[in-house]
Amino acid sequence: MPEPPPPPVRERLRALPSVDRLATSVARAELADRRAEVLAGAADDPDLVSRARERLRPSPRRVLNATGVVVHTNLGRAPLAPSARAAVAAAAEGYSNLELDLATGERGSRHDHVEALLREVTGAEAAMAVNNCAAAVLLAAAALAGPGREVVVSRGQLIEIGGGFRIPEVVAQAGARLVEVGTTNRTRLADYGAALGEHTGAILRAHPSNFRTLGFTEEVEIEALCSLGAPVIDDVGSGVLADDLELLADEPAVRRSVLAGAAIVCFSGDKLLGGPQAGVMVGTRDAVQACRRHPLARAVRIDKLSLAALNATLALYRDPELARAELPVLAMLDVTPDVLEARARRLADGCGGEVVASTAKVGGGALPLLELPGPAVAIDVALAEALRAGDPPVIGRISDGRLLLDVRTLTDDEADLAAAAVRAVR
Repeated sequence: MPEPPPPPVRERLRALPSVDRLATSVARAELADRRAEVLAGAADDPDLVSRARERLRPSPRRVLNATGVVVHTNLGRAPLAPSARAAVAAAAEGYSNLELDLATGERGSRHDHVEALLREVTGAEAAMAVNNCAAAVLLAAAALAGPGREVVVSRGQLIEIGGGFRIPEVVAQAGARLVEVGTTNRTRLADYGAALGEHTGAILRAHPSNFRTLGFTEEVEIEALCSLGAPVIDDVGSGVLADDLELLADEPAVRRSVLAGAAIVCFSGDKLLGGPQAGVMVGTRDAVQACRRHPLARAVRIDKLSLAALNATLALYRDPELARAELPVLAMLDVTPDVLEARARRLADGCGGEVVASTAKVGGGALPLLELPGPAVAIDVALAEALRAGDPPVIGRISDGRLLLDVRTLTDDEADLAAAAVRAVR
């Protein structure tokens, strides 16, 4: 006989609502909605049982990413490492020392949970984290420039990224005046120098993460930009700390910008860093302190669960080899061709698909021109809708009239789940 569950688990099981109570609650809600539809003139005949069943499904839900896009914004970007998932569970179980100094008993700062680690892995004097990278750029611009001051930006970096996030509007929301220099394709150091004056608050460098300008171009490297003497806010985007991964050589490295002397370096936590949604800010002590003191800092502060996941993620970077193995994003980028081939064959054998050559993408706005060759499994495109409706949903991509299931973004276990899902809908 199986062993009985431990007492805490038994208590949670007892707390579950009865079948009758749960069914009654869902039925009432579904019937109320249907009455409103009928009164509004609806003449269709929907399957109310299926609709009720849909209400019981959690949202958001886990899905199987078979798109081949490693950092997929629509699918939640970076999956967390096991240690980060465990840290989130531990922080969520009860109370935490989010803003309590356990040594002194005094009120503490939530930034302390990640600052020491960020300083260690980036070499920065100080650090903090907010809820996303857009907030980090906004806070930096407001704290270092703000009303009555100017932010100098290259015309080639007046970018828009996902969700309508535009550099000019960020500067405007910070209360600063935008000063454009250079041209769309060429900006020189002298252009920046000529724009600096007594009202300059900061120079903003924004990495064009989701596109590239090719041909007759010129831009100023971070070291030269920092030599001008004005505070530099460097939005490097994806948060590359895996400097030794050759594949990521064309993305701006966080440590390089810190070493160059940028006042604030901003980057995302849930892209190539491989952690939770967060806007990470590292830089000089005075600049970070100015950001911490600014009123916006409270409005964009990071929550306790994201802090727990970010701390665990950063800890992995103490050992670069461990980071590449444990962080799913880096593991997907660094996976060997033979592993991919074996996984594709495993999926194809399990679902009756065909192994074909394909290309995956980094995603998340990083390295938009880079293609990652590897195998995928082709199946009937007519199965796409049914697979999305499954449990768990399987999300592939359509190419040349077929549905491709790219194994780069699946683990071996997930490939087995995907194969079972395909068999179930055929």
